[in-house]
Amino acid sequence: MGLFFHELKRNRLSLLVWTGVISFMLAICVLIYPEMSAQMGDISEVFADMGSFTAAFGMDELDFGEFMGFFAVECGNVLGMGGAFFAAVIGICALSGEEKEGTAEFLLAHPISRKKVIAAKLCAVFFRITVMNLTVAAITVLSVLIIGEKADVKVMALIFIAYYIMQIEIAAVTFGISAFIKGSGIGIGLGLAVGFYFVNIISNLTKDLEFLKYITPFGYTEGADIVSNEALNMGYLAVGALAFVAGITAAFLKYPKKDIV
Repeated sequence: MGLFFHELKRNRLSLLVWTGVISFMLAICVLIYPEMSAQMGDISEVFADMGSFTAAFGMDELDFGEFMGFFAVECGNVLGMGGAFFAAVIGICALSGEEKEGTAEFLLAHPISRKKVIAAKLCAVFFRITVMNLTVAAITVLSVLIIGEKADVKVMALIFIAYYIMQIEIAAVTFGISAFIKGSGIGIGLGLAVGFYFVNIISNLTKDLEFLKYITPFGYTEGADIVSNEALNMGYLAVGALAFVAGITAAFLKYPKKDIV
């Protein structure tokens, strides 16, 4: 438990910054809705005529003039990209960061097995993601109450759950990758998150490419699908669960054998 709390303490500033920025952006997104609602009808018509662009972001299946449609697209993009970047960064730095900072030898010299090191760091990663999401959700709900908008509680909860699971999956995959690299891997983590995002956009362009949703965690965070079906796609989640297990398994197999220099 000592290492777990050490990880939380060492990374508390980054947690505060990421949580603050994402919460602020989501709050602003919600708070400006009343000012924009009068023009939403015209905006929806403009988006409806934008063809592939509209489909890429799922706006062809949502009423952008309704609050939940607005929330699923605008707020979903903020939480999606912000959360994905946060998860990717803390995941990719979890094991490789010790070598970058020159503290690996000191850590591994203590009477604690490498598997316990992995477990403690992994728990710390998931805990930070959980804290960030709970805080962001609370601030978003407060913002909705401030503007007096009636939101579908079930759908909003599903949207937050979907993005939370997405972040956990990305963190697990990048955590596994971090066991194989030396030094900073932030570029790799951010690149993977961006890649997942654009794969999802491409999958929205045509029915022939829908299969790509199975390889990106953004597939089950699609706001249009969640609002329409009031459920998460279990097929996409099943593949995501496999990626989650694969990432963690890779870390436990590689890191104990890794040559730390």
